Amino acid sequence: MTPHIEAKKNEIKKTVLMPGDPLRAKYIAENYLKNPILVNSVRNIFAYTGTYKDKEITVMASRNGNS
Repeated sequence: MTPHIEAKKNEIKKTVLMPGDPLRAKYIAENYLKNPILVNSVRNIFAYTGTYKDKEITVMASRNGNS
């Protein structure tokens, strides 16, 4: 069985935004987060953690773009 999340402990923050499309998650991270870091890409389910208005958040897709 393949683990679906490769993020390490504490890389996913308490506040998580979950758009459906992985490319939307990437867009949000690149355009709204300060210092986004890719913390998951298993099966193209992108998750980025960064800072928005001094609050640490994670943006993670809820499904891959092929669904």
